[in-house]
Amino acid sequence: MAGPGKKSTRKLTAKRTKPPSAALKPRAEVGILGGTGLYAIEGIENVREVKLTTPFGPPTDAYIVGRLAGKGVAFLSRHGRGHRFLPADVNFRANIYGFKMLGVERVISVNSCGSLKEEVRPRDIVFSDQFFDRTRRPNTFFSAGVAAHIGFAEPVCQELSKVLFESGRSLGLRVHPQGTYLCMEGPAFSTKAESRIYRSWGCDVIGMTAATEARLCREAGMCYATMNLVTDYDVWHETEETVSVELILENLKANIVNAQAIIKKSMASVRPQRECRCGCAGALEMAIVTDPRLIPAPLKKKLGLILGPYVK
Repeated sequence: MAGPGKKSTRKLTAKRTKPPSAALKPRAEVGILGGTGLYAIEGIENVREVKLTTPFGPPTDAYIVGRLAGKGVAFLSRHGRGHRFLPADVNFRANIYGFKMLGVERVISVNSCGSLKEEVRPRDIVFSDQFFDRTRRPNTFFSAGVAAHIGFAEPVCQELSKVLFESGRSLGLRVHPQGTYLCMEGPAFSTKAESRIYRSWGCDVIGMTAATEARLCREAGMCYATMNLVTDYDVWHETEETVSVELILENLKANIVNAQAIIKKSMASVRPQRECRCGCAGALEMAIVTDPRLIPAPLKKKLGLILGPYVK
């Protein structure tokens, strides 16, 4: 087993395996996380609400499970329908673990964000492929008793992200195939000094949720891609309107329709089986450094859906 700092020469590819015994029915292939303004997806058929309790507590809302363009999907409102949770109060671990319980293998996240680049305009959509995380919230499933160090150099699934980008481009939308997402704690927006520094670091957009979800999805062995709906120029721009909730909601309203169209179109292009080379599915295979014999039985049970394939 390779420890921290040691590279394995073994090439990891995604494999479709039987879901752990604790996984629930109905199964969903794709999870959709809706952000500010996106509290439902139109067109989901055979809809069923599923309320879950996870080892990390309750998710922020019930999962809307059904079929969309022939694919099994599970939709979850990140902030709860009616937007009840601040970013720092979202139970990210429960949300992602709940997807795992439903058998989800790929997660599409929709986030509102501010732009840190002149060429990334309000109402554009950015498919970020990198993150700079400045949050202070829990962002791992692991704790004392089991240590695991996932590889995270490439934090999103390039195949899934490409499908989303190509769908947006085919719809004639203003889309960007990549970018660095600065994840801030919030809930207040940036100061001008902070915004200017983030720009100098080369970041493209700024938001409050995506980096946390990406880390947890990688630990859980799920592919992750994020669709960032640009609402404003943060506070660095001297000639554009200053960021406000009113401005964000106005631009979001226009972009939510586009986001739903991209998701619906993408479902037809998502392959039934994962064949991507992102390594997400086997992220823990060489990452767990704790001797399995020393992992407490209650912790093995708690993390059964995640540890199961690797720790007996």
